[in-house]
Amino acid sequence: MTRKAVITGIGVVAPGGVGREAFWDLLSAGRTATRAISLFDASGFRSRIAAEVDFDPRAAGLSYQEIRRMDRAAQFAVVAVDEAVADSGIEPGALDPERIGVSLGSAVGCTTSLEQEYRVLSDDGRRWLVDHAYGVPHLYGHMVPSTLAVEVAWRVAAQGPVALVSTGCTSGLDAVGRAMQLIADNSADVVLAGATDAPLSPITSACFDAIKATSANNDDPEHASRPFDAERDGFVLGEGCAVMVVEEAEAARARGARIYAELAGSASFSNAFHMTGLRPDGREMARAITVALDRARLDPSEVDYVNAHGSGTQQNDRHETAAFKRSLGERAYRVPVSSIKSMIGHSLGAIGSLEVAACALALDRQVVPPTANLHHPEPACDLDYVPLVAREHPMDTVLSVGSGFGGFQTAMVLTRGNR
Repeated sequence: MTRKAVITGIGVVAPGGVGREAFWDLLSAGRTATRAISLFDASGFRSRIAAEVDFDPRAAGLSYQEIRRMDRAAQFAVVAVDEAVADSGIEPGALDPERIGVSLGSAVGCTTSLEQEYRVLSDDGRRWLVDHAYGVPHLYGHMVPSTLAVEVAWRVAAQGPVALVSTGCTSGLDAVGRAMQLIADNSADVVLAGATDAPLSPITSACFDAIKATSANNDDPEHASRPFDAERDGFVLGEGCAVMVVEEAEAARARGARIYAELAGSASFSNAFHMTGLRPDGREMARAITVALDRARLDPSEVDYVNAHGSGTQQNDRHETAAFKRSLGERAYRVPVSSIKSMIGHSLGAIGSLEVAACALALDRQVVPPTANLHHPEPACDLDYVPLVAREHPMDTVLSVGSGFGGFQTAMVLTRGNR
């Protein structure tokens, strides 16, 4: 008998509000959390806007020592884990620690702390030979991305499989997909799964400025993230984290757990084509969608909602639209599609986990979050992208997709947990 994986707890740290309910309130209201960057002086950059998290680590329950030790991305992760575990009602201490795993994704690791420390060690870049004596004791931990997964494992005393998944902007989806596989393989009974990124720093802004991937709509940041809109001019950077408690389905039902969704199928592929470019026909993403549906033993006609990657770049939105048509056929024209990046920006590796959390909440509440700022749909993007206002909609099956630099393409299918 195949072991199935279900989501029983959700924890979120996101732009617009810390916590699962604040996250859902923002999405369901169609509000945007994009604004002028305040975390550093962005005056010299082409794009000076982002979706920042209003995050106070002390108010979130972290000690001074934890704050000193952990990068901002790690702080997001442990706060989200605490909420997810509490939401699930599970008691990690009552479980066999060797049956608890962690699958955490991140695209850029501890970028914030690394940049801050380099500026100190190099005297703000003036010295080629840095002075190691000025480094904090935890600098090595900032250099090793797996530190993020380790912090989560320590938080719940997990002694099972623990790993950091880093596949660019699909990291969050791929980390949850790995959790699903760990459950299916009987390698773990409970997995803390999700992703975290806090990339809002000068080095990240400079990188995306160089390739003109981010929006330069600095005068109107609230409306800068415009997936599928004819006037879009790039994505808006964001930050955040979502972590979910993923359990073996029968054990979850036996303890009477609330089940948000079942993880029914996932697939990941690379296009081996271009570091940042996408073929316009959407073939690679379509393949991931088709395989994920096959693994879930579902037909395209059964998809009730598509949570799009929807970054707001010209090539991605057209690529996705083509992929939906190729993989879903006629159903693509009749199923609602939306992008939450229109509201919370693009948090690189973390966004996939935030989108999975949004899908699970959408299934639980039977509401499709909207695509904010979609006033003038591009003619080539001619599907039902749920503009501006959330929509009550009966759903049993949801598809979430991601596309990342390096050619990564991932699709995940979630089904209603109480079926």
